[in-house]
Formats: sequence, C-alpha cells, structure tokens
Amino acid sequence: MFNRPWHKLPVLLALLRLIQFRNQLRKKNLHDTAHLLHSGKLPKPVPDTSQSYLTTRTIDGSFNDLKHPEMGMAGTRFGRNVPLQDSITDTTNIHSPNSRKVSQALLTRNNFIPATILNINAASWIQFQTHDWFSHGRNQPDSQWEVPIEGKDTWPQDQRPMKIDKTLADQSRPAASDGPQTFINTETHWWDASQIYGSNQETIDKLRSHTDGKMRIEKSGFLPLDPELKIDLVAFPGTWWFGLSMLHTLFVKEHNSICDHLKQAYPQWDDEQLFNHARLINAALIAKIHTVEWTPAILPHPATAMAMNINWWGILGRKFKNMFGRIGNSEILSGIPGSKAEHHAAPYSLTEEFVSVYRMHPLVPDQFDFYSHRDGKFLTSKPFMAGFDKQARPMMEDIGMENLFYSFGIAHPGALTLHNYPNFLRKLVKPTGEAFDLAAVDILRDRERGVPRYNRFRELVGRERVNSFEEITSNSQWAQELRVIYDNDINQVDLMVGLYAEDLPEGFGFSDTAFRVFILMASRRLKSDRFFTDDYRAEIYTQEGLNWIENNSMLTVLRRHHPGLAPILANVTNAFAPWPKRT
Repeated sequence: MFNRPWHKLPVLLALLRLIQFRNQLRKKNLHDTAHLLHSGKLPKPVPDTSQSYLTTRTIDGSFNDLKHPEMGMAGTRFGRNVPLQDSITDTTNIHSPNSRKVSQALLTRNNFIPATILNINAASWIQFQTHDWFSHGRNQPDSQWEVPIEGKDTWPQDQRPMKIDKTLADQSRPAASDGPQTFINTETHWWDASQIYGSNQETIDKLRSHTDGKMRIEKSGFLPLDPELKIDLVAFPGTWWFGLSMLHTLFVKEHNSICDHLKQAYPQWDDEQLFNHARLINAALIAKIHTVEWTPAILPHPATAMAMNINWWGILGRKFKNMFGRIGNSEILSGIPGSKAEHHAAPYSLTEEFVSVYRMHPLVPDQFDFYSHRDGKFLTSKPFMAGFDKQARPMMEDIGMENLFYSFGIAHPGALTLHNYPNFLRKLVKPTGEAFDLAAVDILRDRERGVPRYNRFRELVGRERVNSFEEITSNSQWAQELRVIYDNDINQVDLMVGLYAEDLPEGFGFSDTAFRVFILMASRRLKSDRFFTDDYRAEIYTQEGLNWIENNSMLTVLRRHHPGLAPILANVTNAFAPWPKRT
C-alpha cells in the first residue's frame, strides 16, 4: 500500500506520510547561507533600551529570536531548501534554452484555463501574502541579462535583445567571492504582516494615524493616496493593482476594528500599546486564514485539510483545545501556536526555493467581469490593465468595493498549468517604454539565483527523478512540446515549467513537487516564530486578542467590513472557494 502515491492512500495513512515527509524535509532541506563569506555589512540590530521587543514585534523583524536577534530581520539573506553545492548559478547555461522561447512555446495563454476549485480572491490573496514574505529589492539597471530574440518572434525590433536587470547583488559579500551566490530579502522573513505595516520605521510612521493605535484610512473607506505614485499609501506598493488594494484596505480596517475592541477592554492604554497589540493580533489572524482557509482551498484533499488544521489546533482538534487548552508542547497534539519554538536544521529564513514555488502568475485572469452584489446584474468588463497602478483607484471607486469582492468570489482564477500565463504579463511595458516578458523573467530568475532545474529539484526534495517527458505529464502534446524546447534533455527542464506541466494529485491546485516545499515551509513560518510559539499566550496578546484570532476568519472579516456581502456568504464555508451567484 505504501508504494502508492500518498494522495491515493486512505486519509489517515496519507496524513502519516505527510508527517514523515515533513520530518525528512526538516532534516535534509534547511540550509543556512548566513555563515558564508561576508564583510560585516549584514544588519546588526540595536536593542531598544525599553526592551519593548520582548513583548511586541519590532518593525524590522529583529529580536524575534532573542539569542540571535538578527535572525529573520529585513536585510538578511535568503536561505536554501537545497544543499549549497546545488545552488551555484550556472552562468554558462543561463540562456539554455532561451527563456523567451520557453515562454512562447510553453506558457502562452491561448485560451483561459480556469481553476474551478477557487475564486479570484484566492489569487489576490497569495500576492498579498508574498509581499509580506519576500522581496529581492530593486534590480540592477547597470547590469543586465540580454535575452536573444529568435526566429519569427513578434517582439519589437527596437527592443532586441530583451534586456532584464540582474537581481540586486548581496552587498555583504565581495563581488568576486566563491561559492553559491546569496541574495538579500528587503522585507522581514517573519509572518508579521509587513506588507501592511512595513519593515522600517519611516514607512510605518506615515501609515499610522497616531491616534488610538489606528492606521490611516479615509472617510470614503479607501486608503490615503500616495501623493507621488497616485496609488494607495501602503508599505509595499510593488506591482500594484486593484486586487491588492482590496485586501490591503480590508486588513487596515481590520486592524482598526481590533484597536476599537482593545480600547474598550483597556481604556487606559495609549496609542503605542493599542497599535502594537493590534498588529500582533492582525498578523496572527492573517496567518491563521492562510493556514486553515487559503491552503485547504487550493489543496482540497482531506489529508491536507486535516494537516493544516493540525498545524493550527493539533490532532485533538479545535474544540478540545478551546475547552482544555494545550496538552504539553507537542505540535501534533495541540498545534504549533503555543508550542515551543524550534528552527530544526538551520537558523530561520525564507528561501530562494520558497520564492520559486510561489510563482503563481497563471492564477491571474487577463479579463474581469463585474457584477452587482445586490442583484447579480452585470456591470462591466475590464482588462487587468484597466485597474493596474494609478488606474486602480478610479476603477475601484466606479465599481464599488462590495461589488469587487462579490465579482471575485463568483469567478475562477487561472489554473497553474502550461499554456495559461497571463498575456498582459508576457508583454509588460515599463514607464520608460521598455517592454519585458515576465514569464521569461520568472524562468531566468530561477536560473540566475541557482535554483536547481526540475529533475534535480525533485530528487532533492525527496521525489524520484523522472526518466521521460511522459513521466512528467500524461498530456502527450505537452510532453512533445517539452521534448522539442529542451532538445530531448529532460534534465534541462526548468523548475517552473516542470511544476506547471506535472500531473496534479486529484483536486490539487498545484503540483506535488511544489507541495514538498509547502509541507516544510508552511509549518516552519509558524514553528520558528516566537510570537506563534513561546509567546503565543495571553500575557503577550491579551486574552481578548487570542479570542479575536480564534473566533474570526476571512468570512467574518468580510462580513464585518462589507455587511452587504453577508447574505451571499451565509452558506459559504471557505471564502476562497466559489461563492453562490445572485439571481
């Protein structure tokens, strides 16, 4: 029986296999880069004399681990899920095969392929999350990769070759240092809602109202506009569009509601106390939503749903934990929140491979249809770019926030497969007029950053190598297309391409190979974090805060701030699964 794939086993046996996978991955797939050669330029946190870091999150992520206060802070390195010797950039093969040709032949969306298990809120949610977790910062415009444009490509003649700025170099290491390259995460590595609050003091100061702990929001219900960018004033404005604005606005409102609740319970608290506690609570609620709602929505297998619930509440279940509390420190029995922090085989950081498996651009449609949440009446249809960058706010004001959420709720995102990469992303035009193909960039970034190609990656995360293209996919046309583009060399298949081509476990939203990194990192982001483990307690959060996290979900957040959606959501059990349509 155990020769069968884990997802075809009975649920309890499948769950045991997932636990075994995670234990092996914790031993073999956490690799530290911080010890590699550096010239003393990595950030060194300065303790606050008030020692407020003992009970609140710092803005830059320092002092989460009190013995190693620099761990996970903004400006530190990405780690690895593969051995360092497997993460050396192969510059001789950086254009083999040509990433633009791969994009054209394997990723072009000719017809939209929907992911029918999800709604579009799931697509915007994951970008909302990744902006919290990682960013390589601004790229290097003075150092570029030149992607050749070949054959009958329609790419503009005056922009050949396609020039792609290289990833910002790790300035803490001499440029000529040997060994694997390393890169810096400009954001905190912790699950601390830094996309809302920022990773530096200057950012958070301009986002706060400095009254009753609250964040700034206009009477209209929208966030303030950045006077220069003309988009929402937020901590992380990169690749801004209306889907991101919807979620940023929603969780700034949630922060302010938490402040109101805390002020009622603790009227003596000042602005700083209210803000710091609301931030803790809001970040934990977001982590909980991702763990027990978003992940089971995109991975709707009974064993994965059970595993995510165990991550949060333990195998004894939510009701037992709420009634009797924790049973010891076991994360299996009583969940990770409140257990003992542990980093396993390496100091905590997010990893380059974690970045790679979250390349989920196919989730985004090229076109959006909008409907009234009141009567289901069709309102308008808009291309993505009509709500991109500074055009986001006018479009949102015109359609209305509740109509936007409703329209996302009843529509499907794209499936994470070959031939489904958004067309508008395959020819994005910068303000300078220069165009680039983001699909080609995604492929090039993995090569540039030393992420192993698909077959080697499979092997390194505990799956067997494949020996033929047909072992990757049962789609004979795709197998032949892969064979042609990769010149019959299966070991050259790029990771992202292999993940999109791979046959999925039944009902899954993404590949089993990518899932191995999720098994490891989904629990690690909780297990390493002091504020989800040792300090997930009433003395830090307050009992009101813990109750808020426990008693709320994406559905309650939506209903609280958009009460017009309540009738639609009455029978919805997961906010990221398709909603019923108004008739």
